Amino acid sequence: VQLQASGGGLVQAGGSLRLICAASGRTFSSYAKGWFRQAPGKEREFVGAINWNGVMTYYADSVKGRFTISRDNAKNTVYLQMNSLRPEDTAVYYCAARPSTVAVSTVPSYNYWGQGTLVTVSS
Repeated sequence: VQLQASGGGLVQAGGSLRLICAASGRTFSSYAKGWFRQAPGKEREFVGAINWNGVMTYYADSVKGRFTISRDNAKNTVYLQMNSLRPEDTAVYYCAARPSTVAVSTVPSYNYWGQGTLVTVSS
């Protein structure tokens, strides 16, 4: 069972990136998915989450209106489209899955984690 996050990189402020989280080893189509991030010296924080069928999405206030989560259950993949990036968005971004159809924002609620992908936004 593995979650693989990719798509990070270096981007200028105001730019965009799309992160991809691909699952392997089992199907996560009935699992809620989340994206979290962790900046140096800070705790891991919630970015956004999506329920099992993609109908419901939730976002941290800091990214609302700029980031969009979507999923493709046929591909066992979840995406995080990040627009209007800011230097304060710089962090390692992690995808996660929980064995529930309901998306939540708390780190301990997620059982499966990817290895993280680094996003750096320059000013």
